[in-house]
Amino acid sequence: MTLNFKQLTFVLIFMLGINVGHSQLGFSHEIGVIAGPVAFQSDFGERTDLETNAGNTGIGIGIVHYINFAYRADCNCYSTDTFFNDHFKIRNEVSWNRTKLNHFGKWVDASRTSENAERLRSHSGIAQNLDIGTQLEFFPKSIRSFQSFGYSFAPFVSLGVHFTSYNPEVYTNYNGSTNINDSSNFFQPWVNATDPNFNEDPFLFTGNSTAWSVVGSVGSRYKLTVLSDLMIDLRWQYFFGDRVDGLDHNLKSNKANDWLVWLNFGYIYYLN
Repeated sequence: MTLNFKQLTFVLIFMLGINVGHSQLGFSHEIGVIAGPVAFQSDFGERTDLETNAGNTGIGIGIVHYINFAYRADCNCYSTDTFFNDHFKIRNEVSWNRTKLNHFGKWVDASRTSENAERLRSHSGIAQNLDIGTQLEFFPKSIRSFQSFGYSFAPFVSLGVHFTSYNPEVYTNYNGSTNINDSSNFFQPWVNATDPNFNEDPFLFTGNSTAWSVVGSVGSRYKLTVLSDLMIDLRWQYFFGDRVDGLDHNLKSNKANDWLVWLNFGYIYYLN
């Protein structure tokens, strides 16, 4: 995947500056891995259709890093007992997800025999995204008590911003043709759409580009050992762009940008 290095470098430097600043203050660190299924919501299929939601699913993997304010690495002791230190962590992440996309719903039902229905059935795509970003996690229960086995589960909610480099792929096999540059191979209302409320760019996109996104999640940790936790996390990620899936048509039904839901499972290790 070709990245926009100028923007990505800026984000990396910014995150590194945050981490270095907190490291100098002595706060401890955690690192982990996450993986799980992704449900991608896009212009493929119908947004409210259960089959679309279940069918357009993929996989995501990532590496996470936490700044733990409750414990100090420089003295192997607890930090000052404040509400922030005992209930918040900063989560930094690099992750990748990939989802194969197809059209589902009534417009591609087997009972529909029109050429446009066949064009939709023949159209598929792949959404693949590289993410880097930061979230602030809030733990309603005491982080100190959790680390000392005061309880086994530590629920949390988080909110943050991610920078995404996306590189979608577009495919068709309409009437045996794989030419994605021939507009006659695709749903014709997209080709002829002229809604002034939308952009005039081509409805298909296969290049590499970037977008910002907002990420919110809810989950819980399970205390496995003194230096390790298991984690489950349900994430909602909304992209500030509508080409992440490779499709951005100009019909009035195109009312929302792309977004995804990711249920991930993780293993977290306390570095110090």
